[in-house]
Amino acid sequence: MASDTFEIVGGKKLSGEITPQGAKNEALQVIAAVVLTPEKITINNIPDILDVRMLIQLLKDMGVVVERLSTNAYSFEATDINLDYLISDEFKKKSGKLRGSVMLAGPLLARYKKAYIPQPGGDKIGRRRLDTHINGFEKLNVQTDYDKTEHVFTLETKGLKGSYILMEEPSVTGTANIVMSAICAEGKTRIYNAACEPYLQQLCRLLNRMGANISGVGSNLLTIEGVDVKTLHSTEHTVLADMIEVGSFIGMAAMTGSELTIKNADVKHLGIIPDMFQKLGIKMKVDGNDIHIPAQKNYKIKKFIDGSILTIYDHPWPGFTPDLVSIALVVATQAKGTVLFHQKMFESRLFFTDKLIDMGAQIVLCDPHRAVVVGLNKEFPLRRNSMVSPDIRAGLALLIAAMSAEGKSKIQNIQQIDRGYERIDERLNALGADIRRV
Repeated sequence: MASDTFEIVGGKKLSGEITPQGAKNEALQVIAAVVLTPEKITINNIPDILDVRMLIQLLKDMGVVVERLSTNAYSFEATDINLDYLISDEFKKKSGKLRGSVMLAGPLLARYKKAYIPQPGGDKIGRRRLDTHINGFEKLNVQTDYDKTEHVFTLETKGLKGSYILMEEPSVTGTANIVMSAICAEGKTRIYNAACEPYLQQLCRLLNRMGANISGVGSNLLTIEGVDVKTLHSTEHTVLADMIEVGSFIGMAAMTGSELTIKNADVKHLGIIPDMFQKLGIKMKVDGNDIHIPAQKNYKIKKFIDGSILTIYDHPWPGFTPDLVSIALVVATQAKGTVLFHQKMFESRLFFTDKLIDMGAQIVLCDPHRAVVVGLNKEFPLRRNSMVSPDIRAGLALLIAAMSAEGKSKIQNIQQIDRGYERIDERLNALGADIRRV
C-alpha cells in the first residue's frame, strides 16, 4: 500500500446513490473453487480489494492462467498446478498472511489428493482454529500431519470416501472447504450443522453448475453424492453484493443524517440485517433491489416487548453476522436509548471501543464479549480522534465514527480497511464525504 493513513473531516452530509461491491467472503471461496477443474471458470463482480488480489496472485504463482476481463471480472484456467510450489517458503509466507488461502485445501485434495495449509493469518480478532477443517477432512479419509517447526499441515489421501460429518461449529470456511473436497469423494457425504450463509449457498450453486451433486443448499444439512473430479467443467458465476457494505452504508446514512440509496443490494439475501438496523431506529424503504435511507435527524433504539433493554448479539446465519456488530455498535452511540451488544463468536472484536470512548461515546465495556452503549441522541457529536485500525470491520466502524465527528480525525493502518473495502474513500467522497489518503 502506498499510503497508510486516512484524514477525515467529519460532519459532512452525504447524498446520492452507492452500489455495494461484490462480497469478499464469497469471492474468496468461489475463487478457490477454480482449482477443481482444468476448464475455464469465469467469475463476475469480484471486489478489487487486497485480500482478493492476494489470493488471485497466489493462484497465478501456483500455475493457474488468470485473465482479467474487466475491473471486477476474471477468468481462471487451472490446467496445470505446480504442487511443488505449495511446499516452498514463498507459498508459506504468502498464504500465511491470508486467511482465505486455507480454502485451497479442499479443491487440492479433491483433484490431487494432497494439500498443505500454513497456519493462517488475517485479522487480530481472536483465535481462528482450523480444527473444523481438519476434523472434516479426516472423516473423508484424509491423513493429516502437523509440522510444529514449520507450522504447516500436510494433508494426504489415498482416495476421498463419503461420510456422515456432524460439525462441532457451523464454520463458513470449514463447511466450504469440506464441501469442495466431498463433491469428489466416493459415495455419499452428509454434513450436518453446516453453515448456510448466502456465500456458502452461492459456492454450492457454482459447484452444482460445474457438475457436482449437492442438495439441501440453504439448510444446515447438506447431502453430497460424489462425482469423478474429471467430470467437473467450465461455468460462469456472479458474486452477490457484499452484505457487510450494505449494512455499513445503512449505518453511515443514519450517523451522518444523510439521504442515501443503496443500489443492487441483493435484498433477498440480506436476512435479518435490515431488521437489526430498524431496531436501532433507522428508517428505510426497499424498492425492488435497492434500499432507500431517508435523512433522519434522530433515531431511537427500540426495546423488547416487555420494556427491557435491547440486546444485539451475533450468531451463525440466519442470525446477525459478527461482521456487522462493530458497525451497529458505532451507530448506537448516536441513537436515543440504550443497547447491550454481545459479541459471542470472537473474543477481541470489541476492543476498538476504547477509541470511541476517547471520542466521547458513552460505552461500558463489560468484558471482551459485551458492551453497553448509551446513545447520545446526536446532542453531543463525537470528538475528532487519531486512531489505528485493528481489523477490517472495526476499521470501517471507526471511519463511520470519524465521518460523524466534529473536526479532522486520522485513521492509521488503513491497509486493514483496504483488505476488505474497494476504493472506499473514492466511493464515499463521491457522495460528499471528505476523506483523504495521506
